[in-house]
Amino acid sequence: MCFKIPRVIDFEIPADDIERITQFYTTVFGWKIEKWPGPVDHWFLITGDDSELGINGSFAMREDFPEGTTVNVIGVDDVDKYAALVEAHGGQLVGDKIVIPGVGCYRYFKDTEGNLMGMMQ
Repeated sequence: MCFKIPRVIDFEIPADDIERITQFYTTVFGWKIEKWPGPVDHWFLITGDDSELGINGSFAMREDFPEGTTVNVIGVDDVDKYAALVEAHGGQLVGDKIVIPGVGCYRYFKDTEGNLMGMMQ
């Protein structure tokens, strides 16, 4: 992926019970949910047709998130470069860089207001 200007490309909704939350979002909003076949528990949320304005998201297991937190994910061309910029400008890195085989690198951070966010390369 190449990003001229980093922008939100995804969102993550934490869940304790995947079946319950899947039922909620498919029934209420008509979203399509697909389990990612990768090495971690992750489910893709298809929120609409790609020709329409909007982004897709995912469900992730709550253990990595404070209650009530939805994480916006920003697409970047270099996670390490932006991690350094986050720290240099008053943000805080959360956890280690996550390498997702065949996909890229991922990093969580908190902005200057304490909001949990993600970056994906």
